[in-house]
Amino acid sequence: MTDLLTMFEIRRSVAPHLMTGPGPSGEERNLLLRIASRIPDHGKLVPWRFIVFEGDARVQAGFVLGKRFAVLHPEATEEMVSVESHRLARAPLVIAVVSRAAPHVKIPEWEQELSAGAACAALTFAANAMGFVTAWLTEWFAYDREVLTAFGLTADERVAGFIHIGRAVEKPSDRPRPELTDIVTHFKPQE
Repeated sequence: MTDLLTMFEIRRSVAPHLMTGPGPSGEERNLLLRIASRIPDHGKLVPWRFIVFEGDARVQAGFVLGKRFAVLHPEATEEMVSVESHRLARAPLVIAVVSRAAPHVKIPEWEQELSAGAACAALTFAANAMGFVTAWLTEWFAYDREVLTAFGLTADERVAGFIHIGRAVEKPSDRPRPELTDIVTHFKPQE
């Protein structure tokens, strides 16, 4: 088995609060984005794009999250608002994968959305192959139109995932995985 296959076999997500820096360099970040842009894309529609949150931009995005959370939850304590304000600052790098699936004469929107999901997976696997840990999350703000507008999404765009990338504070433990016998069937033609 190659080292890459071993990485795929043992990789796991790591919660952003268990991440530290340094994150990917600018060159590594751009390589990740190039890799993620090479995923299957039926019709060459490029039905996704990326928003990079790094450095102080993570804190500025946090102001948007905290302010919106306080509006949605007027009963929230300062501590609760602070937690929400730091959601995108927990990992050194966060890349939002934005789905821009749209009606097309030949390519169903579902296939376009799957392509955005493939971009999320490619970012995750490529970062893991570079030695980083990752978490593919959405969280409440991925579905809040005011936050999305503040992050620069148009009315027909949605977040497929926020990919958090950093280094593990400690070696992550594995979690139970499904048995293949529970999730795999083999097609048998009718006679």
